[in-house]
Amino acid sequence: MKTITAKSPHDSSFSFSRRYFNWKKKVEDDDDNEEEILTFSSSSHFCEESKEAEELRIPEAGRVSLVPPPRKKLPIVSVSKLRSALSVFGKNTSAYRSGLGTRVVGTLFGYRRGHVHFAFQEEAKVSPAFLIQLATPTSVLVREMASGLVRIALECEKKMGKKGVKLLDEPVWRTYCNGKKCGFAMRRECGADEWKVLKAVEPISMGAGVLPGNCNDNEAGSEGELMYMRAKFERVVGSKDSEAFYMMNPDGSGGPELSVYLLRV
Repeated sequence: MKTITAKSPHDSSFSFSRRYFNWKKKVEDDDDNEEEILTFSSSSHFCEESKEAEELRIPEAGRVSLVPPPRKKLPIVSVSKLRSALSVFGKNTSAYRSGLGTRVVGTLFGYRRGHVHFAFQEEAKVSPAFLIQLATPTSVLVREMASGLVRIALECEKKMGKKGVKLLDEPVWRTYCNGKKCGFAMRRECGADEWKVLKAVEPISMGAGVLPGNCNDNEAGSEGELMYMRAKFERVVGSKDSEAFYMMNPDGSGGPELSVYLLRV
């Protein structure tokens, strides 16, 4: 008769013992019965699988935590630093501001035997933001415009000790008309006489014509008729030292017939 004896009282499963223990046969002399003795093997699979389990076990310190790591706190920018940065930005952009937008109203006027005035306005009803008097006689400029395209370049010198002056506030300009030097131009404030002319041509959006002239009390003769030309101009700002005004054609075809360039060198 075969009997099963287990050295360990906790082993209750036969399949479990088959797996982790070795069975050996022992023959007894008296009864000639074979007895199967359950012996524990030190090199059994139980030891091997326990080693594998130890290897596969993730150490406590190396476990992946589901809790997200705390975010790093960004340095808090003080209000004073933010205000100083905004003030610097405001100073840099204020040099480009002159009260004019990208579309302006340009008026060229002057007596026939007088000098040419050039005015740029944001709108027809407001005072001009830029008004200069050219040294070129009105009759000469009329002949230049009749021949074709006219390019007027105004240059002023950059003064090292004088900063913060807007380009349109410069008082004196060297004048070039189609590459030829034409003396100096002076910036002027809009007085009663200039404002009277601008009010007279205010209803006109674009065009050229003649207004009745007034006699000059200081001279024997009259300055003649007042000639004017009025149009919309496109303003292009290159930098704080350069701007350009291009006359816009109403039909949108062809290039500008009149262009004015301002440059500070």
